[in-house]
Amino acid sequence: MAKIEASFLDIGRLDRLARGDTWVHCLDPRAKLVTTLVFLMCVVSFGKYEVAALLPFLVFPVALVALGELPVGYLLGKLLVVAPFAVLVGAANPFFDPAPLVRLGPFTLSGGWVSYASILLRFVLTVSAALVLIATTSFHGVCVGLQRLGLPEVMVVQLLLLYRYLFVLTDEALRLVRARALRSFGRRGSGLRVYGSLVGHLLLRTLDRARRIHQAMLARGFHGRFHHGHPLHIGRGEVQFTVGWCSLFLLFRWVNVPQWLGNLLT
Repeated sequence: MAKIEASFLDIGRLDRLARGDTWVHCLDPRAKLVTTLVFLMCVVSFGKYEVAALLPFLVFPVALVALGELPVGYLLGKLLVVAPFAVLVGAANPFFDPAPLVRLGPFTLSGGWVSYASILLRFVLTVSAALVLIATTSFHGVCVGLQRLGLPEVMVVQLLLLYRYLFVLTDEALRLVRARALRSFGRRGSGLRVYGSLVGHLLLRTLDRARRIHQAMLARGFHGRFHHGHPLHIGRGEVQFTVGWCSLFLLFRWVNVPQWLGNLLT
């Protein structure tokens, strides 16, 4: 139970990291959002056999982690939590694409293994960029930036409510798990029927909790819109950050930097 509780309480640590006072944290959310979106579009636009050409893009998340003074171990742990999904997505590639593609000395790699490596590298790049964005901006800041960039307000409100209600859901789940642990001895209370009942009770309790939260919000003047207290401002730093990184991403996209360096050295 302690492990479950620790993992639940760890959900909001990314938002706590966003309270830092480094130069990256102080940038306008819109600048970081636009830069990250350009980064993601450039990464996913490569062909399925591209691996070396993607390596230079690692400079973006690494640089932001260093400039934002973010804990590397924590971010790597979050990356490993979702890594099985990427591993499973491309696991069948070597079987469906067995044609030889790359020869490394006595070893020959098929196209499936190369595309598999490309999928894993894209996963590392995209997920790490998203984690760094939230860790330096906060989920609330990301939503505010999306709204100012033109995303419909109803979608922004839904995202904010979904994120905030996640903590309510985990709190109710922790109470149920703790109650089951205190009332069970040995292997009693750990069967499949018990967990099915817990899920049903969790649904009923969260619906009731959501109704009470909504009534409390209406009593405090909520009319379907969140008010943001801090004004946003695009200054010279934001322009330099966005233009500089986006120019670098476009360079990496149209110039195979590892191949160019290899040709230069040989």
